[in-house]
Amino acid sequence: MSTPGEADLSAVGRLLAEPARARALMALSDGRWLPASMLALEAGVAASTMSGHLTRLVDGGLLTVRQHGRYRYYRLAGAEVAELVEVMAKLAPTLTIASLRQHTRAHALRRARRCYDHLGGRIAVAITAALIRDGFLIGSDDRTGPSREDEAEAPGAAVLEPGAYTLTDVGAAFLHDELKLAIPPLTAVRCCVDWTEHRHHTAGRLGRELLADFESRGWLASARQPRVLTLSAGGRRGLAQIFGIEIDDQAAA
Repeated sequence: MSTPGEADLSAVGRLLAEPARARALMALSDGRWLPASMLALEAGVAASTMSGHLTRLVDGGLLTVRQHGRYRYYRLAGAEVAELVEVMAKLAPTLTIASLRQHTRAHALRRARRCYDHLGGRIAVAITAALIRDGFLIGSDDRTGPSREDEAEAPGAAVLEPGAYTLTDVGAAFLHDELKLAIPPLTAVRCCVDWTEHRHHTAGRLGRELLADFESRGWLASARQPRVLTLSAGGRRGLAQIFGIEIDDQAAA
C-alpha cells in the first residue's frame, strides 16, 4: 500500500492560474448552477475555449456538472471550494477598473452579493456587526487588527481568520420574535471574512436562513450580474427597523 504524501497545492494553483478559469470560479461562488455560455461571457472567451477550461475544473474537483437537455450546467463542487475562492480573493490584489460598467458592478458586488449560500458584502457585515453590538452573538473578535495602510502594503495580512460565534438566549429570542427563525440558543454561528470589507459576515445555518428570509420578504433579489443582490426600498426600511442599520438610498433598488 502506498502512503499519501503532502498536499499538492501546485495542482490547485495551476487550475487557478488561468484568468478565464478564475473568473468562472468567481462567477459561480454564489452557489448557483450556470450554463457554459454564461460562464464564457463572464470570462470574456469563446464558448469552445471555455468548454476546455470547465473540463479541467471538473477534472480537478473544483466544479461539478450536470446535463439538462442539450446544455451543461456547472456549479462549485462544494462549500469548501467557495471558501477557497473567498480566501484567494482576500489575498489577491484587485483588478484595475477601466470603465463605468466595471465600476458599477464592483460597487454592486461590494454592497450585497451571494457568498455561496449566504449574504456577503457591506450589508452582511453591517448585520453581523449589529448582532454583535446588541449581544445576540458573542465569542470572536471582530477587529481588523493593523491599520488600513498596513493592509494596503500587505494584502490579507491584517484580515481576520474565519470565526465562530455563539448565539445567545436573547439572540435566539430576537431572531424568533422579529424574523420567525427557530435557531436554538447556544448554536455555534460560523462567520467568514468578507473579502471586500475585511470583516466578518454571518455564514452557516444562520447565514443561510437570514438570506432566505430576506429574499422571501422581497428585501433582496438577484440581479442580472452573477452574484449581485439588489436591496429594495422595503428592505432598506426593514433593516433599519429590525437591525438598526441605515443603508443609504443609493444602496436600494
